[in-house]
Amino acid sequence: MTGANDDGKGSTEGPVTTVTDFELARALEVASAVPDPEVPCVTVADLGILRSVSRDDAGQIVVRLTPTYSGCPAVIAIEMAVQSALLNAGIDSAIERVISPAWTTDWITDEGREKLRAYGIAPPVGSSGGRRAFFSEDVIACPRCGSSHTTKVSEFGSTACKAHYRCDDCAEPFDYFKCI
Repeated sequence: MTGANDDGKGSTEGPVTTVTDFELARALEVASAVPDPEVPCVTVADLGILRSVSRDDAGQIVVRLTPTYSGCPAVIAIEMAVQSALLNAGIDSAIERVISPAWTTDWITDEGREKLRAYGIAPPVGSSGGRRAFFSEDVIACPRCGSSHTTKVSEFGSTACKAHYRCDDCAEPFDYFKCI
């Protein structure tokens, strides 16, 4: 998660350091733990879509989220899940959708990548750095057996941000989280 800057409002944008505001720290903790509705093995923090938790000038907690892509059908569900989790923790907050800069798979944490692999989804390979990410034929290792002998079955998997593969060694199908 990216975290605290020195703006005097207890913001948690930039690398997380020390937050002196207990409610703000609790809000960050609660929001960070919300699972993604389409890939419940990872949290919004693991995916890097939780951009920041801070206070606005009026003192209200503001949670900033970036959708994985502008047409993501889960964006409203994610925003509602974060707000609901905060309300259940007794924290009133506002949710802001941040679309610039656009989310990239580069923001998925190392822990998030490992959770995807353990769940049976191959995490993104390489960096999102441009057109090559969409049209390259990288070797995608099977998340179940680790084999690099895999075949792309479809450019689209269970969601638009994933492609569908099959392992040629263990014969298991799996999703690959595309490099975006």
